[in-house]
Amino acid sequence: MGDAKNIIVKPISSKDANRIIKELHYSGKVVNNSQLHLGVFMGDRCGGAMQFGPSLDKRKIIGLVKGTLWNEFLELNRLAFADWLPRNGESRAIAYAMRFIKKTYPWMKWIISFADGTQCGDGTIYRASGFVLTGFSSGSMWILPEDLVKINGAPIAHRMKVQDKCSGLSKEVLRRNNGKNSTMEEYAKRYGGEVAEGYMLRYIYFLDPTAKDRLTVPILPFSEIERRGAGMYKGIKRVTKATSGDQSGGGGAIPTHALQNNNEVPNAENP
Repeated sequence: MGDAKNIIVKPISSKDANRIIKELHYSGKVVNNSQLHLGVFMGDRCGGAMQFGPSLDKRKIIGLVKGTLWNEFLELNRLAFADWLPRNGESRAIAYAMRFIKKTYPWMKWIISFADGTQCGDGTIYRASGFVLTGFSSGSMWILPEDLVKINGAPIAHRMKVQDKCSGLSKEVLRRNNGKNSTMEEYAKRYGGEVAEGYMLRYIYFLDPTAKDRLTVPILPFSEIERRGAGMYKGIKRVTKATSGDQSGGGGAIPTHALQNNNEVPNAENP
């Protein structure tokens, strides 16, 4: 398995990152507006990828940290790691990624990401990597009825996709709903399916420590995950024992050459 200290993180092409994410991420999907793609390597093997880009709804996100300029934050859109990576490999890879972004894009102040506690996990890797927990949301995921699954191409959809007015799914739902957006609960009631149980958890990492002083929402204790019954690991609900009661106070990359192996992602060669 190797030592996590031997992990190397470096830019890869969007094509390669997309292939890795589709292979390893639980959703099997990528976020099309990702701009920075980082590969995770152990020797000549690729063990995962991280994709960063602007949030889909920047106007709602930017106000989380007062005074943030339009280009001063990124969203970690996707990350996926192979199971064979060594212990602590994921958190070490994220730490490398944060240092890379801070050095390469010194104007970046913070990174936001979301853990999907309805299908995947509650953000164990984020907590181990220095992110702070800043929010929960429920009712975000709609388990679609069969007729809409065919349009969406997947059995579940996030609220933003349902309401974006651009996707085939959104256009169909708007057509049925007389051109008006509604809640996932209302859609499920009217058109079938159900709202997925669980929470989306919002995490923030501060590249610039002074930006934390301008956070406009509370930093929540990790124990709040257990209190809300929001614990999940690899798609299985769990009763979460918080890592600690409270948290401490304290553009695109140039692509590399294509990975050589186009099918076996965990065995992809070093570019």
